[in-house]
This record gives sequence, structure tokens and C-alpha cells, in this order.
Amino acid sequence: MLVDSYLHVSAVIQCLLLATVIGVLVGIAVYRSPAGSAIATALSSTILTIPSFALLGLLIPVLGLGVPPTVIALTMYSLLPIVRNTIVGLGAVDPAVTDAARGIGMSRLRVLTRVELVLAWPSILTGMRVSTQMAMGILAIAAYAKGPGLGNLIFSGLSRVGSPTAIPQALTGTVLIVILALILDGIYVLIGRYTTSKGIR
Repeated sequence: MLVDSYLHVSAVIQCLLLATVIGVLVGIAVYRSPAGSAIATALSSTILTIPSFALLGLLIPVLGLGVPPTVIALTMYSLLPIVRNTIVGLGAVDPAVTDAARGIGMSRLRVLTRVELVLAWPSILTGMRVSTQMAMGILAIAAYAKGPGLGNLIFSGLSRVGSPTAIPQALTGTVLIVILALILDGIYVLIGRYTTSKGIR
């Protein structure tokens, strides 16, 4: 149970970090283009319309069972909130602020990293929080593909319905996922508190 809990959180965090890198880069690439922003948002939204069982079923013949299809599926499902919030956050930066930064000699890259991303960070972090909560639940389905985490505990219990321990085992896995999701959300609140400048909270 402890091992499954650790693997569940570890898989979610690793996939979330990968999705964040991809999502932020996509957001940076398209946020100045209304058409590009719409396409990026639409494509990442389309992924969420694919049932998780179906996506895993499509990935298994290509990647096999276990970690690879789980990582790909979880990363894909985590993209939308991060991409959308990155675009919204960067788009909301006051042009006067970036003009002032350029006026004091900052390069385009420095304006992006030192000004725009800093101001957009609360929005990006919110997207990460939403994606994390989604991923915690979706990862349970990955037990179907022999993925890691508490889904194995749930599936194991459901496969033995009728035995005295079946329902308690499935409920234990479900409750642990909820508890771990709440803990991670609390950690995000602390991260936001300590990484967001007081002037933009």
C-alpha cells in the first residue's frame, strides 16, 4: 500500500513536470497569435474527449504494458489546463510593463523570463494544480495497462468482488487517492505563497 502510494504520487509529479515543460513552451510559442492560441487550446482539449481506457488501449500495442503508455497518457491529459493558463497568464501581462522592460535595455528573452513568466506564474501554477488533481484520478485507470499506483489496489479489489476484503480494498485505494490529492493541493498552495511576488498575489 505504501509502495503503491509512493509510485502513484511519483508518477503524477513526473508526468506533471513533463506536461508543464511542454505546456509552457507551447503557450509561449502561441500566446501572441489568436489563431495559434485557439489551435493549441483546441488540440489539447480534444485529448480530454478521448476516454482514458480508449487512449491506453491505443497506446498498448505500440508501447506495451506498464510505465510507457501510462506516462504518455497522463502527460497528454495534463496538458490542457497548463497550456490554456499559460496563454491566459502571458496574454494578461500589461504591454506597458514589457515596453518599460525593453526601454531599460532588456532583451526579448530576458523580458520573457524575468517579467512575463514571473507575472504569469500564478496562472500557470493554477493550471498545474488542476492538472495534478485530474492526473491523480486518471492514473488509477492506468492499472488497466499495468501502470504503477493505487489503481492496482482498486482493480485488485474489484476483481475479487464477493470476497470479504474486495470492497474494503477498493475503497482503501480510492480514499488514499483522495487524501494524496488533497496533500498535493496543499503543497501547491505553499509553493504559490513562497514563489509569487507579493505585488501580484
